[in-house]
Amino acid sequence: MALAWIERIGAVAAKLESRRGRVAVAGIAAGLATIVTLDLVLPPQAAKILLDQGQSFPFSVQNAMWIAFWVALGELLVRGAVAHDEAKQLRLGLLPEDPRIVLEAEDLPPLYRRLRQRPDAATRFLPRLIDRCILQFQASRSSEQSASLLTSSLDLFLHEIDLRYAMIRYVCWFIPSLGFIGTVVGIGRALAYAGDRANVMNPDLLTIVTGRLAISFDGTFLALVMASILVFLQHFVQAKEEHALNRAGQYCLDNLINRLYVPQS
Repeated sequence: MALAWIERIGAVAAKLESRRGRVAVAGIAAGLATIVTLDLVLPPQAAKILLDQGQSFPFSVQNAMWIAFWVALGELLVRGAVAHDEAKQLRLGLLPEDPRIVLEAEDLPPLYRRLRQRPDAATRFLPRLIDRCILQFQASRSSEQSASLLTSSLDLFLHEIDLRYAMIRYVCWFIPSLGFIGTVVGIGRALAYAGDRANVMNPDLLTIVTGRLAISFDGTFLALVMASILVFLQHFVQAKEEHALNRAGQYCLDNLINRLYVPQS
């Protein structure tokens, strides 16, 4: 039952990872749905803060931030599912875990064949580490070289994990940039309104200008809150994925590298 549940999680994670474009489209749809919902539910004052219901609505900077925010959340969902599946790989029993077992060269081909039959053998860290270490040992008959390859592979996989979060890091930078752009545009519009000769004699001029400036600064505040949420989730999910890789390396070291035995001729 537990193995079937783990396999189901892996299938869901693989499906999400292979359909990242659809996840991004779903994120855009969720962002649009959020904009429509906030527009219908919130009172006018709150809607001005979160949606900037001015002359540019619905093509306001705040609406663009909501769409980018949901696209990043969708990408984090994919990465979280993959990290969860990576952690579950340790429960599949890909290597003999009895500490009394010693592995010789003739014991490795059955393990390798069973490993290559798995659908995730080319995508998940643990099967890839085992695959490389077995091939290296079969070629060199040296556990030291297999251990060196394991260390090099772990470094490469850490770099691979870091590259997977490049888009999320960009969005975490892009949203505050949109907020600052919206603030600059809002300040410019407020000053242009205040400098218009037709509005100079308006007794409510100060109230209108300060209200427009407040909405502009509220956009920056919203952008910083969104970016803070995304950065927190990114560090949490990335740490989970890196922890899964670390445990996979320890698993290979304990159950494969340290048990390899070459009979003395």
